[in-house]
Amino acid sequence: MKIYSWNVNGIRACAKNGFLDIFAKENPDILALQETKAEIGQLPPEIVEIDGYKCYFHSAQKRGYSGTAIYTKIEPISIENLGDERFDNEGRTQIADFGKFVLVNCYFPNSQTERARLDYKLKFCDVLLGKLKKMIDSGKNIVLVGDYNIAHTELDIKNPKNNTESPGFYWEEREWFSYFLKNGFRDVFRERHPNEPNWYSWWSYRTQARDRNVGWRIDYCCVNDDFAENVKNAEIHADVFGSDHCPVSIEIGV
Repeated sequence: MKIYSWNVNGIRACAKNGFLDIFAKENPDILALQETKAEIGQLPPEIVEIDGYKCYFHSAQKRGYSGTAIYTKIEPISIENLGDERFDNEGRTQIADFGKFVLVNCYFPNSQTERARLDYKLKFCDVLLGKLKKMIDSGKNIVLVGDYNIAHTELDIKNPKNNTESPGFYWEEREWFSYFLKNGFRDVFRERHPNEPNWYSWWSYRTQARDRNVGWRIDYCCVNDDFAENVKNAEIHADVFGSDHCPVSIEIGV
């Protein structure tokens, strides 16, 4: 089973730049999207009614902002949100139970310059981790995908020394990510590429950063420890365009 995650930076804009190609070329079983910036009622049928897939949108109350969506060939047993209005009002999380695993699709908050929204982000992280732990304690396996808005280590960013005070690379965020991994989760892509630089999933539109591969790895597919042996492959699809992010994926055996 192939699970893809992609921050599309506006699904309507991405649709004008090849969004639908991912279904034909990559054929994901599940495609999780972040930063959709749209309500389902605003979208034309060709984006919503994709042959073989059902889609589920969780939009922000503020129009044109944030939002997540899941396209799936397999109908989930249930789908819910995080259960905290502070974050659900921004459409940040979808929790889809597929039986053998639970897919958690997240668009983590941006901590913003001068740490303006860092407290909000760290609260989101803690609420999310608490929810994940409860699901694991109940016997569920977790696949947590999305735009975490965190470059975990210096290996995950092109210019770490110049970005220590940049949102997404604050020490508080990186420390939380380390804590997350120490509490039962695995960054399966990094485990397969342990010392390899230059693997990125986001590039600024400015200064032709993508052409020069001056990027950040802030999009992840992580799983709980007990489910890691089910992961067959983990990839970053830097050759897929349409957004300032590229898709990331894992293939699992279930």
